[in-house]
Amino acid sequence: MVMTASTNSRLPLWCLLVSVWIALPLSLTGMPTEAKAHGHREQIIPIVGVTLGQGQEPTGMVTNLLLTFEERTDRDGLAIHFRSAPGRFSPLAQTAVQQAIYRTAKAAGLSTDTWTVVLSVPDPGLTVHGDSLSAMVGLSVIALAKGELIPPDRVITGTVTPEGYIARVGSVPLKVDAANQAHIRRVLVPEEHDVGDPDWETPFLMQVSPVGSVSQAYWALTDHPLHP
Repeated sequence: MVMTASTNSRLPLWCLLVSVWIALPLSLTGMPTEAKAHGHREQIIPIVGVTLGQGQEPTGMVTNLLLTFEERTDRDGLAIHFRSAPGRFSPLAQTAVQQAIYRTAKAAGLSTDTWTVVLSVPDPGLTVHGDSLSAMVGLSVIALAKGELIPPDRVITGTVTPEGYIARVGSVPLKVDAANQAHIRRVLVPEEHDVGDPDWETPFLMQVSPVGSVSQAYWALTDHPLHP
């Protein structure tokens, strides 16, 4: 997953991240808020990706998404809405997220027919590209649907296959380093490594957990089983 910032922004990207985080209500910084409607929950979730540094070299980056989940009373099918401001999602990212929600729900044995999911990027001018955020979004949606949550110091990078496995993604060393700098204490990565990634070491006090399936990933992220 690659993240790019609009050239119209006058502040460095890291400044935007800090300012947006401070401006967010405390109720959105980890725990789901109390229900405002039938089955309504929301949470800020971290995602890890890659952006270009000042010298145009790839560098890891952590940003946040606002995820809103609502369980409706009708059964008209899954509705997913991607906000186009302050930041936005590329078409590839939108497609990957939609697939991941369907696939993680299938692995969990849950129906999506009554779900409405809304996603937004709080960082002004930031565009989220790629598909490696999709496992994190899919698993976070399942957690909210089950009334559980993923602690804010845990994250996964990867995609979800139709069979319910976590598929490999690239730039894992850069993402792990960025997560460490953002004080994320546990990072889940696909069991299958990208052959293009160099060797790397786990940062001190961080837990990096290879996972192969949606079930394993859910347990590692929430400390709860995917199935009751």
